[in-house]
This record gives sequence, C-alpha cells and structure tokens, in this order.
Amino acid sequence: MPSIDKSKAEIRQIILEHIPKEAEITRIEFEGPALAIYAKRPEILIAQEHIITNIVSVIKKRIVPRSDPSVRLPEKEAEKIIMEIVPKEAEITNIIFDPPLGEVTVEAKKPGLVIGKNGSTLQEIILKTKWRPRAVRALPKPSKIVLHIENLLYSSSKERERILRNTGERIFRPLLYDVGDLRITMLGAAREVGRSAILIQTRESQVLIDCGINPGSNRPFEAFPRLDIPQFDIDSLDAVVISHAHLDHCGFLPYLFKFGYDGPVYCSVPSLSLMTLLQLDYLDVLSKQGLPLLYDQKDVREVVLHTIPLRYGVVTDVAPDVRLTLHNAGHILGSSVVHLHIGEGYHNIVYTGDFKYGKTMLLEASITEFPRVETIITESTYSAPTDVMPSRSDAEKKIVSIINETLSRSGKVIIPVPAVGRAQEIMLVLDEYMRHGEMKEAPVFIEGMISESTAMHMAYPEYLSREVRNKIINDDINPFESEYFTVVEHPSARSEIIEGEPCIIMATAGMLEGGPVIDYFQNLAHDDRNSLVFVSYQIEGTLGRRIQKGTPEVSIMDQDGKIRVIKVGLKVHTVEGFSGHSDRRQIINYLRKISPKPDNIIVCHGERSKCISLADFLRRKYGVNAVAPDVLETIKLR
Repeated sequence: MPSIDKSKAEIRQIILEHIPKEAEITRIEFEGPALAIYAKRPEILIAQEHIITNIVSVIKKRIVPRSDPSVRLPEKEAEKIIMEIVPKEAEITNIIFDPPLGEVTVEAKKPGLVIGKNGSTLQEIILKTKWRPRAVRALPKPSKIVLHIENLLYSSSKERERILRNTGERIFRPLLYDVGDLRITMLGAAREVGRSAILIQTRESQVLIDCGINPGSNRPFEAFPRLDIPQFDIDSLDAVVISHAHLDHCGFLPYLFKFGYDGPVYCSVPSLSLMTLLQLDYLDVLSKQGLPLLYDQKDVREVVLHTIPLRYGVVTDVAPDVRLTLHNAGHILGSSVVHLHIGEGYHNIVYTGDFKYGKTMLLEASITEFPRVETIITESTYSAPTDVMPSRSDAEKKIVSIINETLSRSGKVIIPVPAVGRAQEIMLVLDEYMRHGEMKEAPVFIEGMISESTAMHMAYPEYLSREVRNKIINDDINPFESEYFTVVEHPSARSEIIEGEPCIIMATAGMLEGGPVIDYFQNLAHDDRNSLVFVSYQIEGTLGRRIQKGTPEVSIMDQDGKIRVIKVGLKVHTVEGFSGHSDRRQIINYLRKISPKPDNIIVCHGERSKCISLADFLRRKYGVNAVAPDVLETIKLR
C-alpha cells in the first residue's frame, strides 16, 4: 500500500516533469479540492494554459497556478499599479485581495475593459504585480452580506489557509480500501418535506448532502436531521454539499460546526451568500420569538470560512473516491442538481434537490444531461396526480386578475414571499405587466430580506435566465429596480402604508412564520376588500397553511408578547403556478428525459403518500427500481 508521502511525491514528480523550469516552481500544495502550484513566474503557466491542461489529463486532479508570496507586490503597491493599467473607462469600484489564494478581484462597471483584448490587461496585471487578477462586474446595488463575507474572508486569511490545507490533505489521502459498499442513509426529508439530509457512504468516505431544518415542526425529534444514529460520525465526515440556500436544506449546517465539524462545505457561488443571509435571519427570528438558539453567529461565520464555492459544471474532488459536479436546478438563484461520481466509474448519483423542470422569467430550466447516472434521488413535493400546476402564463394572468380586482375595490394586496427566489420572480412579473398596461399601476412596497436578497441576484446575473441576464449585462436595464418598487426601510413606515391608498405589499416570510408580513396581515386581515395571495408552498403546521385551508380566525403573538385572535376577513388566494418546484408532469418528464437512463430512483422530499405513490407509479409505468425510503432507512446501492 503506497504511503501518503509517496502518493504526493508521485504527483509532484509528474507536475515537475511537465512544467518549464523558467516558471520557477517553489512548492506544490494540496489546497482544498485543488493542487496549487506556486511559482515565481506564474504568468508563464497562465499564458500557456496547455501546460496545465496536459498535467490535468495525466493526474485527473484540478490544478491552480498561484504566485509565490515572496514575489507578490504589497497590496497597496499592487492596487496602485492596477489602477494605472486598467483604463479609467472601466470604472473600477473596488479591488479585493485574497492572500491565501494570491488572487485579486477587480470589480468594475465595465469588466471587459479590465480583461482587455484576448486577456491582455489581465496578463499585464499579473506580470507587474504577480497577483492573479479576476475581473467581475460591480454590484448595481451593494449587498451587505456579500461585503460582510468578503471582509470576513480577508480578515481570516490565515485560518482559511489552514482549512484549505487540511481539506487538501484529507481529499488526496490514498485509498485504504477498494471502492465498494455504497450506501445512502436518509437522515431527513424521507416521506416528509423539510430537514433534508442524506448521508452517502463508501468504505472510504462519507459525504452529507444538505443539512436542513423542518420549519413546520417545533419538536426537535421531527424538526432536525437524525444525526444521532451510529452511521453518522462527524469526525469521519469528508464533506457537506448544500444543494441550495433554503433553510430546509441548509438551516442546520452551522450546528455541525458548533459540535466540532472542521471540514469543507461545497455549494454554488451564489448559495454561499444566500445561505449566510437566511441562517443569520433564522437566528434573528428565533431570538425575537424567545426560542432557544441552535447555534450562534460564530457558527455561521465558521460555515463561511469552510465553504468552497463552485461554479456549475466544474468537476471537483471532495474525497479520495468521490468527485462532485454542480448543475443548474432552476429552483432559486444558485440552486444545484448534485452529481456525485463514485470511484473510477463505479457508480454515479444524481440528487435533484429542489428543482424546476420549466423555464421561468427568473431562471433557466434544470439540466437533464449527465456524463453518467445510475441512481437518481428526486424530490416529490408536488408529485400527486392532482398536483398539476397551471402554465406559467396562466399563473401570471391569474395573479394579474386578482391584483386588478383588489385594487378596483380599493383594497390592498398582501403577497407573503420567501425572500429568495419567489420574491424576485413576482417582482419581474409585476414590473412586466404594469409596464405593458395589463396590470393597474400601484405602488409596490417591498419589505424584509427581499431587498438584500435582490441585491444578491443583481450580483450574480450569470445565474439568471438568459433574458434577465442580457438586460442587466448587455442592455444596462435592471428590472429589479423598477420605478414601481419602493423598499420599506423602517417598520415605522408600515402604518402609513396600512392606512394609505390601494397598493401591493410584498413581505417576508412566505409561510407567515414571523417576519414583517405578520404586521401587515394583523392590520389588514379584517377587511374583505383586501387580498392575501399565496405564491409559495405552505408546509403543514405553519400559519400560512392554516389560513390557506380556510380557518376563520387565527392566534398570533404580537410584538409585546401577547396573543391576539385575528379574524380572517380578507380574500385568500393561492396561485400555484409560480412554484419553484416541478409539478407531477414536470417531475415525470424530467425523470424520462434524464440522460443516460438511471437504474434506480429514490423518491424523497414529499408528503408520505406522495413519495410512496410516485415510487409505485414509476415502478409500474417504467419498470424502474423506484423506492420511497423512510427516515433512518439505509439503501445499499452496490
């Protein structure tokens, strides 16, 4: 059995044989999922990309060329030179240095001018500063969370360097056993919606996909993933992969760090910012409700430091026998279909997470093409035979009709929305239909985390639909900053909105579980001129679900901690076509279109009857091995 040192020595030898001596290699480090090659003349490696490509084809590992710290200019000097090299017309707004990676991010309103023709400006920057430059578009609207993350990563560079080195050592350790005994254990979201957590185990490795909470339950035994079982060992965990930022998929993640996890977290680039936003808000909501905190801000900070963001389509080693690739899932910004390649062609698992197999105004449809897939784990939130949503066009017409009718009778429209995804989709719809005169013009008040979440959508336009992306990047038109929208900056403004003219109010939270929407609902619920429009899934047990079912009155705790009984007199509507989930037809079409065809289908993330029914249908109709496991059930794949 080769030792760890010998394994590394072999890899280093291959690298050194391929790299020209004039690059002046100083060291080769295992950093996170990549091999970092430090050189005194990194520009040679970057300019001659074929050198790195040839090495990668031999060792099958990601390689990143970096400059040796000894040759990098001090940050202030490098910043001055960058400002001299880049044309003023680029309108640089910020320059951010990342010492552990030897990278410098240049934010500019016109990033193309930072890049230069055929990358000439970037080449000049690295030649003169020895920092590897990255050009990004300046944020149209500053995001507090994005800036907070940037500052945290910069101030904790030494700690992050340690994390990357430790992660690299673990990933590139030699296999002790042959690949085998591949098992999937459901720690949550099995025959239920919420607390998504799936443990993937081989003889060598353990990877946890998602680590969420169940917002519809107050009982810990049902609210959190079952991490209490013998199969789950936090010290043996190689990686956590987060499919997207909703709390039922990432809300329990900081808890792992509170109790000693020191490994990497992988997610898409936008998901890091979004899940940080939602985790911090979750703590704020618990605190305001006087409930015990599962973790604190320090634990959320640890998540940020340990997260390795990935772009779609990038193949990444996460364990000695597991490679990860993320693909667009079409659910929310940065939502990912997770592809795990086990061993060298031993088995391939695709986990859909929450996915939308249909194009929307905000996002492209989820991907269906994979290099290989033997097992697919699919959500089934809307998989019952009756779960057939109207077309997106019909959904848009329905909400336009509801809003027009409500405004015509001098009423107000309350739209409770999740801050991430649904809010931005509805904003695009309202702007589009008002601009074209098909919806009555009225002020749209936006409150809660929607504004911060929208700033993040502006920060990552390349993850949005083709049309919105082109508007923002090419046409310099930002539909999220429509003249119809007014951001409510302070709760003191609510009374004027409540007592004022007919309007549309978009506020968090989407299931009426806390958030500013509660204040609007309490004050407007009695008036039958008003409307409450649900545009997102209401989990069983939430206030939203009770109102959706038609309860005539509900009990709500006000800001003074007193219980108030609210009569529900306003008109309650549900417009299902805006869901970020696939309906039954889309789920089945997606599973039919998956290429290549999977041998096994594991159904989860749905109410008990829906999971069982969908698995039974897939077995009978397509003769595939489809199962709907329960929580704590383990499936041996090979």
